Amino acid sequence: MPRKAGKVFVWPLCTRIIHWMIVLSFVTAFITSFYEHLLHYHVGLGALFGIMLIYRTIWGFIGPRYATFNTFKLRPVELKDYFVEKVRDRWRKIPPGHNPASSWYTLLVLSTGIVIVVSGLLLYGIEEGKGFFSFLNPKYYTYMDLLGGVHKYSAYFLAVWACIHITGVLIEQFYHKTSMVFAMITGYKKSEGLDTEMCPWRNVISYGTILAALFNFYIVEKDNDNIFVKSRFEPIDYKKENRDFATECGDCHKPYPPYLLPERSWERIIADLDNHFGEEITEANITKAQQANILAYLKANSAEHSTHEAAFKILKSLNGRAPKAVTKTPYWRAVHKEIPRWVFKHKKVKDKSNCKACHIDFEKGILEDRNIRVPVDY
Repeated sequence: MPRKAGKVFVWPLCTRIIHWMIVLSFVTAFITSFYEHLLHYHVGLGALFGIMLIYRTIWGFIGPRYATFNTFKLRPVELKDYFVEKVRDRWRKIPPGHNPASSWYTLLVLSTGIVIVVSGLLLYGIEEGKGFFSFLNPKYYTYMDLLGGVHKYSAYFLAVWACIHITGVLIEQFYHKTSMVFAMITGYKKSEGLDTEMCPWRNVISYGTILAALFNFYIVEKDNDNIFVKSRFEPIDYKKENRDFATECGDCHKPYPPYLLPERSWERIIADLDNHFGEEITEANITKAQQANILAYLKANSAEHSTHEAAFKILKSLNGRAPKAVTKTPYWRAVHKEIPRWVFKHKKVKDKSNCKACHIDFEKGILEDRNIRVPVDY
């Protein structure tokens, strides 16, 4: 890069691209975490974030001038002196590389970011039964809330520090007039020192990582049957598993996955068939033998015997209660509370109990986040 008077070339193009990929992947992953049906985007963006963090960690040892950890200013006295000088001297000179504050912030991003990514991958396997760690679901599914807390609050912690970092950059930009914002756009800082030089092999590593990360995001987002997102839960053919359940219950409504209610709920439902949600079901409709067969199947596959996320969280929310409807469970209400009541009355939905209207793979026994399609705009 050509020399510029009063400026030092600090950040090569690949460094700037990766910096903004880290920023954008974290921000968009954070936003998509609030929307169940965008989980596959959240996972893809989280993986992108993780790959960039791994690259940046390795880059801290093999990168060019100003990028390596041995150039970081990490002594507490340096951090104190940095802020003292910042307050006392508005027009002080800034170093070409990382100052003490940005040195510590970089380490904070890398360490907290790795916690977020690792906990996210584990959570995806344990809670959703998907991805590399899906094999952990059967044994460790009861830890999904604990792991979810680690993942969630680590992300909040990093988000707070990101806001503090941005505030510091803006102070540098508008108060100290150091053009700090543009440093990560143009690569130049208003400072004194030697320019960064990039050799070919570093460029190959950097741009290769960028392409690999983008390709990984594409694969994760594109389909639901690859090693990164594949589920351990297979679609269920209820007719093969229990024909009485599939045909007798399915005559009036789509069969509900048994894991959505506990055993006692299914016992109550079968015991009260003479008033089955306003309908009278007699032995002429379903024989006693069929009722017993259906109940045995429902109890064997109830919430107590499932490692599905919905089963675990519904059971936990009930706290021993046994409602006769999934829509009466506290977990169902919490998940659907943001949906206006009129949506459930719309002609395309008609009722809260019509889960199939939005969960397109519901009748296969799967509540796949990416397959949620609310048929009504609201």
